[in-house]
Amino acid sequence: MKRWASDIIVDLLHAYELPFAALNPGASYRGLHDSIVNYGGNKPVMMLCQHEETAVQIAHGYAKASGKPMVAILHNLVGLLHANMAIYYAYADRAPVFIIGATGPMDETKRRPRIDWIHTALVQGEAVRAYTKWDYQPTVIDGVPESFARAYGVMMTEPRGPIYMCYDAWLQEQPLERDVPLPPSSAQKVPAPMAPDPGSLEKAANMLAAAKRPVILAEFVGREPAGFQALVELAETLGAPVWDVNARLNFPSRHPLNLSMVKDVFRDADVLLCLDTRDWERATTELVSTTRQVTSVVPAGCKWIDIGFGDLEISSWAMDYQRLAHADLRILADTTLAIPALTSLLKQKVSRDQAQRRRHAAEALGRKARAEWEKEAKQDWDASPITLPRLATEMWNAIKGEDWVLTANTLEDWTRILWDFDKPYRHPGKSLGTATQLGMSLGVALAHREAKRLVVDIQPDGDLMFDAGALWVAAKHRIPMLVVMYNNRAYYNDWEHQIRMAKLRGTPEERAYIGMDMDDPAPDFAALAKSLGWYAEGPIDKPGDLAPALKRAIAKVKAGQPALLDTITQKR
Repeated sequence: MKRWASDIIVDLLHAYELPFAALNPGASYRGLHDSIVNYGGNKPVMMLCQHEETAVQIAHGYAKASGKPMVAILHNLVGLLHANMAIYYAYADRAPVFIIGATGPMDETKRRPRIDWIHTALVQGEAVRAYTKWDYQPTVIDGVPESFARAYGVMMTEPRGPIYMCYDAWLQEQPLERDVPLPPSSAQKVPAPMAPDPGSLEKAANMLAAAKRPVILAEFVGREPAGFQALVELAETLGAPVWDVNARLNFPSRHPLNLSMVKDVFRDADVLLCLDTRDWERATTELVSTTRQVTSVVPAGCKWIDIGFGDLEISSWAMDYQRLAHADLRILADTTLAIPALTSLLKQKVSRDQAQRRRHAAEALGRKARAEWEKEAKQDWDASPITLPRLATEMWNAIKGEDWVLTANTLEDWTRILWDFDKPYRHPGKSLGTATQLGMSLGVALAHREAKRLVVDIQPDGDLMFDAGALWVAAKHRIPMLVVMYNNRAYYNDWEHQIRMAKLRGTPEERAYIGMDMDDPAPDFAALAKSLGWYAEGPIDKPGDLAPALKRAIAKVKAGQPALLDTITQKR
């Protein structure tokens, strides 16, 4: 049987067990496309997408939800440029995405007139080099296996992130004249995790044991399910409250020590333990958005301990590394190893009475906050359009008996307040920027499809309008999921910013909607979804109609069809 150079790439995709490949088709990888379909038996399974951003976002969501990478394939330079924002968000969110690109022939004599010239760059990876962990463009087929293996290892080494491999179109299309050895199956694909320095960890344990009011911040701890359970044991051993930054689900939402969104927990803290945390500042400061004034709520004498990957993930271009916390003790380590080791040390140093005293103080603060939230949630209960707490409550009542997963958007954190996030897979982490959530949600739903979990996407209207065609992907590839619209008919986050500017400058607040509202005409999301193969209802603006509509939609999802409810919500 005649073989082609692109068959080697397929051999590697199989060897490294990459299950799916999301793509928008293009001639620059026609050789690889043919090899996947005919030589590889459509493995990895190709998933047709309407935009390259969607392809990368599906892989991003899949990686967050499963902990495993998948492939996104991008058509030469233009496909790569289309996907730029999705690649950047995967980098900022530490999602391992194996991005395969292609370029027109680097051999000028093989380039088709014009089209191969405008679709070829020198070097193509430069377009995303500042926000990928590694990129490479092998020049001969013999260079493909080694660079593929290195790319996989770099991608999956913590802190994880996307890589970009670019394959010359002419290289793909060459007959394979000789055997090209693959990496040995016995080779370790990813290095062992980084363990903490024992002396530094002992020092951290002593600081925490001596503290009166320690507080824990966690951001990426829950990227591994074991981290979720390990953090519970650490918090209970120490008797310390936890603020979950929610880049991944790090801590059970109804645990008495979960004080996420309760900033008062920091006001008398004397030791702050940051676990794999970049975004420490939003939790520990108060922001006056209009003037951009940031004020710390942490006492000046509080000691800071940072355990994580520190500057390993820092880029000289993308400032996702955020403001530097001048920690008193910095430990470079994988929290998957560091947390159990720290817990073991603390069990020898913290008495049960000491942990109980701390815990009682934290629980009292939590009860006070929850009482206030419950009161707030009942305000305007029967209002139309629907309030966010009412929508969150009706959804919770409908799904709580199911094995459910929430994809990205947390409905201004009302789901985190009202739902019981009791297992690490319930939520892969908070939503990112506009035009990311539907694609990522498709990836999350794909990751949970085999387990037949009820995957729920609370879908902002502005986000969906960026790539409404992605709805077709779910119908085409049989990805059942429930979409409940968070439809306030506006880009309201920015509308609020314009209100702030109006108040600051004395301009009319009633004009803040200009360039922000999504009305006149209002998009008919239910009709749109139906046209693309979904079950859909709406618009629904009366809260009493929610429960029966949710029941009908969930039945459709459980039967294998994606379903959308267009719910109209209040803007605030």
